[in-house]
Amino acid sequence: MLEVVRVPVLSDNYAWLLHDGTHTVALDPGEAQPLLDAAAARGWTIGAVWLTHWHADHVGGAAAIKQATGARAIGPEAERAKIAALDEGVGEGDVVSLGEHRAHVWHVPGHTAGHIAFHFAEDRVVFTGDTLFAMGCGRLFEGTPTEMFANMQRYAALDDATRVYCGHEYTQSNGRFALTVEPDNEALRARMQQVDRLRADSEPTVPTTIGDERATNPFLRAPDIATFAERRLRKDQS
Repeated sequence: MLEVVRVPVLSDNYAWLLHDGTHTVALDPGEAQPLLDAAAARGWTIGAVWLTHWHADHVGGAAAIKQATGARAIGPEAERAKIAALDEGVGEGDVVSLGEHRAHVWHVPGHTAGHIAFHFAEDRVVFTGDTLFAMGCGRLFEGTPTEMFANMQRYAALDDATRVYCGHEYTQSNGRFALTVEPDNEALRARMQQVDRLRADSEPTVPTTIGDERATNPFLRAPDIATFAERRLRKDQS
C-alpha cells in the first residue's frame, strides 16, 4: 500500500512523504527540516526527492535533504537549468518507481514550462504540484490557457476516485471564486460549507479527488479554451 503523509511547509505549501513500507520519497520539499522530522518520527529514511517544477517553494529543501540523507533528486529535465539540486531529469512518458509502485510522468505545462505531474495509475493517486488545485488551477506564469486547459482535460479523464495531492492550501479562496462562476451549483455550495468548517478549525482540505473536482472546480469544468481563459483572467484579477 502506498502511504502518503502531508507535511505543511512555509506559509501555505504542502510537501509530501510517500512510503511503501520500505522506501520513502520526499515530494516538492519547499524546506527540508519539516520533511526530515516527519520521516524520522516514523522511522523512515528519505531515499529520493521528487520535484514537479522549479519554483523555490517546491525545491528549496531539496539540497539539504540530499545532504542529510544521500537521496537523489528526480524532476523535470526541461527545467534542469533552474534546479541546481536535480540529479535525474524526466519528462512525458517516463516512469519512476517507489518500490513496486510506479508513477507515470506527465508533462503539464502552463504554470511553468517544464512542469510535471506524477500519476500512480494503479494506486489512483496523482501529484499535481501547482497545476490542479482543489477547486482551482495554477497561474499561467510560463504558459498559455491552451496548455492549461489541456491539462485540465487530462486530469478530468481520470477515475473519480483518484486522489489529488496538490502543492498549496488554496481551497477556501478558490471555492469563493468558484461560487462567483457557478452560484447555483449545489455540490459546490455544500463543499464550501465543509471547507469553511475545516478551515475555521485550521484543518487541511487536501487531498481532494477527481470526482469532487469534476463537480466543483470551475477550471476543470470549463467547456472550452475561451471559457477557461476568461475564468483564469478573472481569478487573477480577483
